[in-house]
Amino acid sequence: MAVGNINELPENILLELFTHVPARQLLLRCRLVCSLWRDLIDLVTLWKRKCLREGFITEDWDQPVADWKIFYFLRSLHRNLLHNPCAEEGFEFWSLDVNGGDEWKVEDLSGDQRKEFPNAQVKKYFVTSYYTCLKSQVVDLKAEGYWEELMDTTRPDIEVKDWFAARRDCGSKYQLCVQLLSSAHVPLGTFQPDPATIQQKSDAKWREVSHTFSNYPPGVRYIWFQHGGVDTHYWAGWYGPRVTNSSITIGPPLH
Repeated sequence: MAVGNINELPENILLELFTHVPARQLLLRCRLVCSLWRDLIDLVTLWKRKCLREGFITEDWDQPVADWKIFYFLRSLHRNLLHNPCAEEGFEFWSLDVNGGDEWKVEDLSGDQRKEFPNAQVKKYFVTSYYTCLKSQVVDLKAEGYWEELMDTTRPDIEVKDWFAARRDCGSKYQLCVQLLSSAHVPLGTFQPDPATIQQKSDAKWREVSHTFSNYPPGVRYIWFQHGGVDTHYWAGWYGPRVTNSSITIGPPLH
């Protein structure tokens, strides 16, 4: 028997149709059509189905989720918000705030270094010189898809990671500063560990530094990331700390 009105379809069929509609269209357009659609789109069942369809969860998922709609959006947006973190595009997207000594440089990971680095996709790094070198990037959260209400009401965890290494033949000092900024660029949260000094003849291993911002105040609109360092022997060339594979991610990670 033909159906004259889409709303005459069983609710389970309508839910299945909604799982194929882009999430933002569901909220901005479909939800406004009628009370039936609004109620269906607000159901936990719909957002769990969309998470399953996108591969964000598995059939045997057993972890608690406070809000499946928010969970879906955070999963769909989850990625590294820093552009060109591994120097594949030279210094594109980075601001060279301090460019001392022989200035910043991009170098290739050697064969042995690639074996030692935990991510096989990383092939390059940025390297500093004998006077301080610092570079930074500002992440515009709204431009990256994180609208104001999402950030202010949910305040999802913001995870920052960076990798650095010294040379075996020269000591160096590495530094990092990350700030959560308001629309007026007022700091609302800061992570600035003590500079890491690595002695000459060190093991030259790559080290990871990480931090998670949680329970920060509402109003975060930008994230400012700055790192770099200097060699401690003032040798001409590029003997300071090497940095690569930096990242800023928001919300639950993809497994």
